[in-house]
Amino acid sequence: MSYQYNFKDVLGRAERITWRVEDLIGNGKTLDFSKPFMPETFARTNELKFLSSDEKRMLNQIRGHAYLSIFGLVEEFILPFVLDHARPYINGEDYRARAFLEFASEEAKHIHLFRRFREEFVKGFHVECKMIGPADAIASHVLSHHPLSVALAILMIEWMTQRHFQDSIHDDGALDPQFKSLLQHHWMEEMQHAQLDTIMCQAIAEGMSQKDIDDAVDGFLAIGSFLDEGLKQQTAFDLEAFEAAAKRTLTGAERDEFMKVQHQANRWTYLGSGLTHKNFLATLGELSPAKREMIEGVSPNFS
Repeated sequence: MSYQYNFKDVLGRAERITWRVEDLIGNGKTLDFSKPFMPETFARTNELKFLSSDEKRMLNQIRGHAYLSIFGLVEEFILPFVLDHARPYINGEDYRARAFLEFASEEAKHIHLFRRFREEFVKGFHVECKMIGPADAIASHVLSHHPLSVALAILMIEWMTQRHFQDSIHDDGALDPQFKSLLQHHWMEEMQHAQLDTIMCQAIAEGMSQKDIDDAVDGFLAIGSFLDEGLKQQTAFDLEAFEAAAKRTLTGAERDEFMKVQHQANRWTYLGSGLTHKNFLATLGELSPAKREMIEGVSPNFS
């Protein structure tokens, strides 16, 4: 298989990005709770006509907390997977080894980044926002699948983060600048990660039969279904947090509408925006044209 990325160039770009967690949060840098954190394309609060403008902002911020929590969670299965993949190359090709070790180091930094922002959120929001987990149980389930299944899940996530910033966040001047800074700096390093994971997927697939590759894609879809169930639970947690923060209980019909709209918003944010990314589909199509066609057929369910 061929690919357009090489380890030397990816490493060089990664080494030119030098931000630190300490530069982005703390020491007077705090979240502004008078502003939304998430773009409306992800939050979809305007569809809930029974909410006031203040309640929509409140829900938007709860969704921002979920974003911090979910990305902190997924980074915790990405990190050990990358380290396991890098280990055989430690004494091999220098640029390959250094590129994957840099990848792992940056994922550890991202875990720290999302954790620190979540701590700042908790300080300012004053209402408990539950999150799915525990992280180690989710990681164990995901990592129990074939390495190609896991690599494809990670590739979807990496390209998803690129789309989040470029398509929805970059030009949104209404968002809290501090939260926007988090998303921007995460995006800066995930570009390199997406490129390395493209190489990783192709390397894992080398020597595999078409049937084994197709089975691995099915395993990727099973991971996606597992994550989708988690998103449904997260939506219920967000509803609970919203009612506590707004100090009111929604009617049965309002709760049903909340769950319908917000679960679908979560599905787009964490699944659909990655499944439909052109670069993810390009890699998938190279591995299995039939599976790409099948995924393109089901992806509208996550829009």
